[in-house]
Amino acid sequence: MVRSKLALFSSFIILAICMYLFFPFPNNVTLEARSQFMSFPISNQDGYILLGIIGSILFVIAMILLVIGMNKYRFRAVIIVAVVYTILPNLLITMYQETLASGIQAISYDSQGECSFEYVSEDLLNGECNLVLHNRSSEDVSFELEFIDSSYFEDEVRMESLMNVAGPHHFTIEANHKNSIHLKELLDLSDIPKHIEGGSSSDIHFRIIDGEQTRIL
Repeated sequence: MVRSKLALFSSFIILAICMYLFFPFPNNVTLEARSQFMSFPISNQDGYILLGIIGSILFVIAMILLVIGMNKYRFRAVIIVAVVYTILPNLLITMYQETLASGIQAISYDSQGECSFEYVSEDLLNGECNLVLHNRSSEDVSFELEFIDSSYFEDEVRMESLMNVAGPHHFTIEANHKNSIHLKELLDLSDIPKHIEGGSSSDIHFRIIDGEQTRIL
């Protein structure tokens, strides 16, 4: 079944390097990506990302080496390795958060948060956001939450970050507990020149802060 041990070994070494370069913890490097391949950010609002392109090429090379190294079951092996490569980082992060992590390092987010904004008047919006955070550690965790605008908006038009006008937002999540966070605010935007007049967004992202420690989720 194995044709070349060297090719297989080289394939796994390259895959390990790729995973190390773009491991999604403590911050996920793909959050601002406009296009991506597997876990590699290809481009963002500033243009193409050279390291992401190199990572993509290395991943393809690793898959080719995997095929070369196998005598049979090549297609099956490629599918299995690709699936494992996709889910392994999240499994490793969960294991770390439930055993060794502390403070905001132990906070996880399912990326299912959403915000909506309703027009009230020229400089007033009703803003509402819902998200779920999970403290996987054995101690309570306190932090400040700061919303981040989607990278898809151009000309610095603000949307999700408008919720910061009513901030700062402070939260404490109990040990081994999952919190549903609901924020509803009347936002005075008279000092903000560029902002939406209404709308909604999903898969929102934000920054959590505890002293000098910061994570983007």
